[in-house]
Amino acid sequence: MSDEYNSSEQVTLYQQNKDIALRNEIVLKNMALVRTVALSMRNMYIKFGEVDDIVNEGVIALMDAIEEYNSERGAKFETFASLKIKGAIIDYIRKQDWIPRNVRKFAKSLDKANSLLYNLYGRVPTTAELAQHLGMDEAKLIKYMADCSCTITLSFEELLYEDNINEPSAKDTATDKELMREEMISVVSEAISELKDNERKVITLYYYKNLKYSDIAKALGVTESRICQIHTKAVLSLKARLEPYFKNS
Repeated sequence: MSDEYNSSEQVTLYQQNKDIALRNEIVLKNMALVRTVALSMRNMYIKFGEVDDIVNEGVIALMDAIEEYNSERGAKFETFASLKIKGAIIDYIRKQDWIPRNVRKFAKSLDKANSLLYNLYGRVPTTAELAQHLGMDEAKLIKYMADCSCTITLSFEELLYEDNINEPSAKDTATDKELMREEMISVVSEAISELKDNERKVITLYYYKNLKYSDIAKALGVTESRICQIHTKAVLSLKARLEPYFKNS
């Protein structure tokens, strides 16, 4: 997008005159945003769905965002639209039901066990402790953790998404919301810094470099399955640390 083009202003203008040609222009100008969000989430669907299908869902969400955007709330259109697109992709992946039921069931048990042990020990549980709690050997747990990476990641993405779309309460001001957002960024950064070195590397390459699992595996010289397992453990650690904050924010 060029510096001269202001999507927020153009969307507001469209809402005033409902010029379909202007709406189509806004969609074209923001296609790169749709693709960026879709590709940033591809590890959750790449084994099951096509990128083009995900992009199509993102375009529909973009058009909805054009209709619903309110400049008086202070957010740029691109920020508002990216959240709408992300939410639409999360919903689409959920509805496709690509993940086998037994994998989803295990992911739920693993997530619950991780939260329980985190609260019990006051720290992130080890893989061995999780395996003992779940009644299986550690090698089997590691394999299962790799298998359920998509499900665990999707659950974490939902948590982040829900927090980002929360509106200020009646007693909150825009400044209050901004301060809470800054606090959340600080909490997330601290949580990432406390991860094990290999987990921090995987999270950084996944969320900040938007690399596929296969590319991360090549970069770190391990198997893709190993990256899935490391990512699952890292996400569980982040979720356990951040969940209390999200619940209270």
